[in-house]
Amino acid sequence: MAGSGRLTTHVLDTMHGKPARGMRIELLFVHGDHNHHIADSYTNEDGRVDQPLLDEERFQHGEFEIHFHVGQYFERLGVELETPFLDVVPIRFTISEDKHYHVPLLVSPFAYSTYRGS
Repeated sequence: MAGSGRLTTHVLDTMHGKPARGMRIELLFVHGDHNHHIADSYTNEDGRVDQPLLDEERFQHGEFEIHFHVGQYFERLGVELETPFLDVVPIRFTISEDKHYHVPLLVSPFAYSTYRGS
């Protein structure tokens, strides 16, 4: 069922105090005990993806996960950690309305936070 909503994201690197440029992001549709890969993207200079992860044509209700590849991102920046803590950060959420869903991530090598944005 296509809807009139959309799904976007934004990643901020709180260690360096700037948008997280070049972070890999995967979107999955959760179906029972397995997932379906929907999209794979990278953040731009502003820490956003250039196109919505879901737009009006592909928008649907259901349970989703965004996988943020934060370990790879910090490694690429040359952040050396004796023992890396975060690798892939999965955020699972439900889309239940035909609205704009925005799932931002604030991240450092040791912590993250998210919320339903606008």
